[in-house]
Amino acid sequence: MRLLSYRIRKKAKRHGVTYSFLFMRANGDQLCEIGRLIDSGVIRPVVDRVFAFESTNEAMAYVEAGRAKGKVVVRVRLESPRANGRGPCYCLNDV
Repeated sequence: MRLLSYRIRKKAKRHGVTYSFLFMRANGDQLCEIGRLIDSGVIRPVVDRVFAFESTNEAMAYVEAGRAKGKVVVRVRLESPRANGRGPCYCLNDV
């Protein structure tokens, strides 16, 4: 894994910051807690662009171009079961 991250670690060092990579497993309880932290404003995710589901190909092209400065989101549906009005979405650059 260290070899795979050589370039990004080198860039980080040049800018005086550290870089670390973390593998995670999806856990429903943790994801609910993260959702609560986001909803309460404790965590503020950086969202670069939001695409409609019909524009998924455009969203993928945007991510692959390497210009995203935050999360690129594909909105799956407009209505939301969540109280804050945000519908379920998937971050392409986290897959």
